[in-house]
Amino acid sequence: MNGVHDMGGMDGFGKVEPEPNEPMFHEEWESRVLAMVRAMGAAGAFNIDASRFYRETLPPQVYLSSSYYRKWLLGLEALLLDKGFISNDDVAAGHSVAPAKSLKHGKFSVADVERVMVRGKFGRAAPGPAKFKAGDRVRAKNIHPATHTRLPRYVRGHVGVIERDHGCHVFPDTVANDAGEHPQWLYTVVFDGSELWGPDSDPTIKVSIDAFEPYLEAV
Repeated sequence: MNGVHDMGGMDGFGKVEPEPNEPMFHEEWESRVLAMVRAMGAAGAFNIDASRFYRETLPPQVYLSSSYYRKWLLGLEALLLDKGFISNDDVAAGHSVAPAKSLKHGKFSVADVERVMVRGKFGRAAPGPAKFKAGDRVRAKNIHPATHTRLPRYVRGHVGVIERDHGCHVFPDTVANDAGEHPQWLYTVVFDGSELWGPDSDPTIKVSIDAFEPYLEAV
């Protein structure tokens, strides 16, 4: 989807300022937010792409003024409200005030934590042969979906070259909206900086993205 979260290629936000010796969490509540997100995802309340989509839907003024984990918290709250796992009364009270909706995978124990913290596997059997191969020139389609997509706005309409075929994977654009996994081929595509930013770009710059096959068309 188009939104303020898609900052690739935009300027005016200032430099990224690394924090020396940055701690894993700046406040205790941040660790609790991470735990809640991982726990609810593991219990089957949502998948990773749905989680991303709800963070993307935060209003621009909220998104830009929120810290990393505050975005996670607000996205999680909106997602769980929308899917009926919590109510506004629960949020207002700060605890459950009515029996909770059952979770797909139920509860899990301390013994499950290590498994939950391992990244999921998204590779799937291919529904058909790959449309592209390394060396092919492709154009990123100029699409503007209203829901989640992994195609950055700054490459849309631009031409790049397939560098690598990663095999077939769950398609985020559909699974984020409970519309099925619809596995698609995934490629690394390399763009010249001048193709993306114009003739004034540094001629040595190249940008690589991972793009699903439906995002691309042959040139």
